[in-house]
Amino acid sequence: MRLMAQMAMVMNLDKCIGCHTCSVTCKQAWTNRTGVEYVWFNNVETRPGQGYPRRYEDQEKWRGGWRLNKRGRLALKAGGRFKKLITIFSNPVLPSLDDYYEPWTYDYGTLTNAPLQEHVPVARPMSLITGEDLKISWSANWDDDLGGSDRHGEKDVVLGEISERIRLEFEQTFMFYLPRICEHCLNPSCAASCPSGAIYKRTEDGIVLVDQDRCRGWRMCVTGCPYKKVYFNHRTGKAEKCTFCFPRVEVGLPTVCAETCVGRLRYIGLVLYDADRVLQAASVPDDTDLYQAQRQVFLDPHDPYVVAEAEKAGIPRDWIEAARRSPVYALINTYEVALPLHPEYRTLPMVWYIPPLSPVVDAVRDTGHDAEDHRNLFAAVDALRIPVDYLARLFTAGDPAPVDAVLRRLAAMRAYMRDINLGREPDASIPAQVGMDEERMYDMYRLLALAKYDERYVIPPAHAEQAHDLEELATECSLDHEGGPGMGGSGPFGETSGGAAPIAVENYRALLHRQTSDTPAAPVDKESRVNLLNWDGKGTPPGLFPPRPASRPPGGSGGETGPKPGGKP
Repeated sequence: MRLMAQMAMVMNLDKCIGCHTCSVTCKQAWTNRTGVEYVWFNNVETRPGQGYPRRYEDQEKWRGGWRLNKRGRLALKAGGRFKKLITIFSNPVLPSLDDYYEPWTYDYGTLTNAPLQEHVPVARPMSLITGEDLKISWSANWDDDLGGSDRHGEKDVVLGEISERIRLEFEQTFMFYLPRICEHCLNPSCAASCPSGAIYKRTEDGIVLVDQDRCRGWRMCVTGCPYKKVYFNHRTGKAEKCTFCFPRVEVGLPTVCAETCVGRLRYIGLVLYDADRVLQAASVPDDTDLYQAQRQVFLDPHDPYVVAEAEKAGIPRDWIEAARRSPVYALINTYEVALPLHPEYRTLPMVWYIPPLSPVVDAVRDTGHDAEDHRNLFAAVDALRIPVDYLARLFTAGDPAPVDAVLRRLAAMRAYMRDINLGREPDASIPAQVGMDEERMYDMYRLLALAKYDERYVIPPAHAEQAHDLEELATECSLDHEGGPGMGGSGPFGETSGGAAPIAVENYRALLHRQTSDTPAAPVDKESRVNLLNWDGKGTPPGLFPPRPASRPPGGSGGETGPKPGGKP
């Protein structure tokens, strides 16, 4: 056994409202420089839909991820070393800018400098790449809320693999949002595709990063990633990708996308796994077995043997304790409601999803029946095969059984908790029908619906003895330090991307201190930090209003002592 730790994320899709706050804050934090205008480390897709870039799931075209060769061994779909060598200067398997979108701005100068005239001047869209006028025809969010589904709907790769019944009519059937970031896989094909060895997986927490100094811009990683979450910066000539906000994670703070999520749908935690089982799990012959194979790679942090092996591997004790409290492990292996995205790519992704129950609930409600009754919901899961089949193509390589089991558990939790919330006697047979007892079902409900900040994000900080190495690593991975790959002066596409101080661990330790302090490090006019995210809506949160003046006792002067004016001591 070779025990290692991995930071992971679970997203509850029933809570996503498609507000894109996570996308905007991520872009502002990580991709607000020239050369990455088209890049979204975090994007929120409407499903069914084409995704971003367009039809990224079509691996027959893009050749991402792994496959099993004739000898049953893993091989990159894009080809091995020889094929990379002969195409290293001209990689033909890449999405074009049209597959992403050509980023634009508007000619605001026309508005501000136009002379007085009869008609209102128009700010024409202009390309951020060429500076010329642009006709907008696609973007990262073009088919949001099924926009243009009559023309674009049938191009959904997953939709094309299931029944013809819902072509061009799926907007009447179901819709949900799917936020996506880099999967930080256990078996990353992007790292295996890089000729320069610039993409690596950190041993301490499993986060996949790009060494900007070693990257030579071959773009093989863009081809190799089946989720198309590696991007090319045309300004610096380097590859860039989601960093899992590693400077924040190192001090115990969640990622920016999770911190700002309006729906509180993201969970971050630590998972212990056996690295010796990764190849075996990724090599199972049948695609539909990959989900269960990956679950078997994860180790039970409550097992004394696993704890002993973790200590032998040098994993700190507080990290082991964090793995025990991890919401990610609980949702994946304890409650078994989280599923991986496209396990058939064989990368063993570490961003998992709780499939949405809402399409099933909506279908029951539209028939006029009680959408909270577990019997109706169970029957709908059996009858409404379209969403189940679609979800299975996304999360279990087409096997509907695990998706069916998850939806039944969510439906049972919904019906069981309604009886409690309405003051009725809970029905113990409901959790029993999905293989759970009442206590475990309530614990699952509490984690999915009521979990506080420190329960949703169980992130052990890096240790002090690692701080110096982590600070150096952060500086190496920054694009914006003096002399770094992002510092090239003004160019044809805008101003330089850098100038800021290098990322350092202490910067984020100071941020953590400011966000959690109850001392004058917080605003001086507040006695304590006010966190409305954890306010339950009852009463007045402490620190929001100034304290009321103490009332003086009747007939007295407030208990003062000493001589009174004109009197004797």
